[in-house]
Amino acid sequence: MNENEKKILLSLARRSVLAAASGTVAPDVPDENICNIPGGAFVTLKINGSLRGCIGHFAGVGSLGATVRTMAREAAVSDPRFVPVSPDEVQNLKIEISVLSPMKKIEAEDVLPGTHGLYIRKGHRAGTLLPQVAAEEGWDRETFLAHTCLKAGLRPGAYLEKETEILAYTAEVFGENST
Repeated sequence: MNENEKKILLSLARRSVLAAASGTVAPDVPDENICNIPGGAFVTLKINGSLRGCIGHFAGVGSLGATVRTMAREAAVSDPRFVPVSPDEVQNLKIEISVLSPMKKIEAEDVLPGTHGLYIRKGHRAGTLLPQVAAEEGWDRETFLAHTCLKAGLRPGAYLEKETEILAYTAEVFGENST
């Protein structure tokens, strides 16, 4: 993506967060090429470097623009880990978007922390961590795998079990302070 395309998506995400926090109608998706391609994405909200919300969809909800609009809204008001974002908080939020590649099955020894995001599932439990989490935390492969298992509600070593499926994806990550 070029810088202008990133700015279009970030502007859409910010307007969507403000609409959600204010209880108003979501903005229209701009009629720009970047908004019309299919794709999955996560939208992360932070205040003073601390997580304030993060929601995403691997396959997307139609176009990339529709996915960013929906995930921004959900991150603002539907992340179960946080109370909904208030209108007063919106100006202090930093928004980050992770546009995802398709997932592929991977062996634990092939995981590259900081490059791969992980989706681990076993039975009815599943969890994901974005690629930037391992880089931000300074995790090695085993720590990243263990924390993704924990996020899925599994024991840390569950990634070693035959029944556990490990899927990897990459992400183009950009935020308001990085464009």
